[in-house]
Amino acid sequence: MARFKKNMKKSTILFCLITASVALNCTGRRSDNENNSSANISGGKGAEISFREYEHDFGKVAEGEKIAYVFTFENSGTTDLVIKSASSTCGCTVPKYDKRPVSPGKEGSLEVVFDTSGRSGQQTKTITVKSNSSKPVVLLKITAEVVTNIN
Repeated sequence: MARFKKNMKKSTILFCLITASVALNCTGRRSDNENNSSANISGGKGAEISFREYEHDFGKVAEGEKIAYVFTFENSGTTDLVIKSASSTCGCTVPKYDKRPVSPGKEGSLEVVFDTSGRSGQQTKTITVKSNSSKPVVLLKITAEVVTNIN
């Protein structure tokens, strides 16, 4: 019985040492990426996307036209801005953007092409822009009145 207690004591001490070692390794160090993102959240602004306009009205347009508008934005943050995706509410509206990072203080653009074929009346389309900005999702909107005969 004394031998069992002695082995149990050794096992308990070994278990405590291993647990303490694991706990220190898990909480004591951060990777460079974690340190950078923490600094961006607390000290810097990180990437900041700011569009000049969030909506565009094409007015009256003829059915069958392909119309386009370029939304301009600025990175007013302190780190590179990367647009991860841009999508629309339907296949008739196609956003196009440069996938290269936008440096702090620089501008970028996102073109939206709307195909009016098969459409009529008032049309509203929403474009969802996802990025690494502090506001990761931005909604843009285009509207148009599609008519069959423009005089």
